Amino acid sequence: MNDYGIQGQLAPAWDVAEWFNLPDGVTQLERADFAGKVLYLYCFQSWCPGCHSHGFPTLKAVRQHYQNEGNSDIAFVAIQTVFEGFDSNTLETAHQTAKRHQLDIPFGHDAPNGQRSNVMQHYRTGGTPWTVLIDRQGIVRFNGFRAEPNQLIQGIDTLLTETSTETS
Repeated sequence: MNDYGIQGQLAPAWDVAEWFNLPDGVTQLERADFAGKVLYLYCFQSWCPGCHSHGFPTLKAVRQHYQNEGNSDIAFVAIQTVFEGFDSNTLETAHQTAKRHQLDIPFGHDAPNGQRSNVMQHYRTGGTPWTVLIDRQGIVRFNGFRAEPNQLIQGIDTLLTETSTETS
């Protein structure tokens, strides 16, 4: 049995204290803020080589695909889920990472008082880079490591079709 992931379960709250790139007047985000949308949650650490070489390029490719389609039924959020290297994976390095990858999506930093990430614990992620897809009803439909852009686009398209059909 795989000890990672919570696929098929209701997505837990994030409880992340530090955010940036939020809309004006917003200071906190939670999964519930995206009710009715398909949500792409990307978990990373700034010092993670795989996050920079694979995870962020995948996130950007998937996001660009849906921006080109003009699809507003999907939202993208990145959270630095720190579980090691607390002195290196800081809020400041998360800012630098967002700039480096030219991302203007909401970014969170989850390392409460030098403790292992709440998001990582609640979603039972197995490290970074880690991707979670949540459907419009808040159910985790994908929770895994190193997903490919086409795989994620296909999964998201399925979720968009399923949920739009179910809610019609």
